[in-house]
Amino acid sequence: MPNNPVPNEDMENYLGRIDGMPSKAKGIILRNNQIKKRYYALDEQGKSTHSNAQLTAEAIKRLLDIKFTVNDIELLACGTTSPDQLLPSHASMVHGELGGKPIEIISPAGSCASGLHALKYGYLSVLSGEKSNSVAAGSEKFSTWMLSKNFEKESERLHKLKKEPIIAFEKDFLRWMLSDGAGASLIENKPNENDLSLRIDWIESISYANQLKTCMYAGGEKDKNGDMDGWKDYNPEELMTRSVFSLRQDVNLLGDNIVQAGGMFLQDIVKKRGLNLDKVDFFLPHLSSEYFRFRIEDETKKRGLFIPQEKWFTNLTKLGNVGAASVYFMLEELFHSGKLEKGSQILLMVPESARFSYVYAWMTAV
Repeated sequence: MPNNPVPNEDMENYLGRIDGMPSKAKGIILRNNQIKKRYYALDEQGKSTHSNAQLTAEAIKRLLDIKFTVNDIELLACGTTSPDQLLPSHASMVHGELGGKPIEIISPAGSCASGLHALKYGYLSVLSGEKSNSVAAGSEKFSTWMLSKNFEKESERLHKLKKEPIIAFEKDFLRWMLSDGAGASLIENKPNENDLSLRIDWIESISYANQLKTCMYAGGEKDKNGDMDGWKDYNPEELMTRSVFSLRQDVNLLGDNIVQAGGMFLQDIVKKRGLNLDKVDFFLPHLSSEYFRFRIEDETKKRGLFIPQEKWFTNLTKLGNVGAASVYFMLEELFHSGKLEKGSQILLMVPESARFSYVYAWMTAV
């Protein structure tokens, strides 16, 4: 996590105020998500202290030691919602920061699920025997997306139209949700000799984009039918005055579908794999907001998939929503908590609201 934690009352010191006015939505959103602290790769002048690639490289370096050096990495898989540029790929830039030798790389695109997509690619590469090890990472640098300066031109346009310069809730919503950071894991073809390891038993993912419209997006706008118009179809002035590159969320579509889709997919996995969820010792759900905690609980009860709250392990309120990195942070904290013992069963859940994807994974402490 970069720099010092930022409490709720200091957020606008870093992100700024749009049109010089405090956000009218901030208090409501923070009450619902219950996030108390988050981290920004910014200073209080809004200047970057780290790039996304640098955050990711720093997380990966914490996996390295005398026995496993940067030159031992065979595959690098890096997922993120917020790469530093369109091209080169995020994993390319991370590889450049790390150095080492020429290796295979891959950059899963998307949002929150991209971190586990990276893990799955690394896992399958080792499982198949193509590689003896891989490093998978999830990272985000959302903060620069959320700076007030990115909305100045849109605010000016609203003034000219004699409208109140309040940025739409779908854009303001995410300014008070997101955090920066990076997490990484080392996947090998044998357990750790000196400590516990987590065996990946399976990783299942699915997309419901065939059924559902876009929910979270950046670099485009939705038309009246809910279809996307990409940034390439806008002229340079429109890109600025409409904040086309801002990250936004269709909160109504989110509320109507995200919990139900996750319950449906878990039900399918339980049937496919013959799972007994009573065997779960730790359930690690990636929550974008505490608002969804009891809605997920209600959905799992309704579908006969109930996992009691005492088995849940989350750290959203003290780290914020770090998108693709959040699942790594939950795993890291649990792994070093002293709560795991050999045979402990862990179920991970990562929803992605972009166009409704889900990833579940099952791991065993060995």
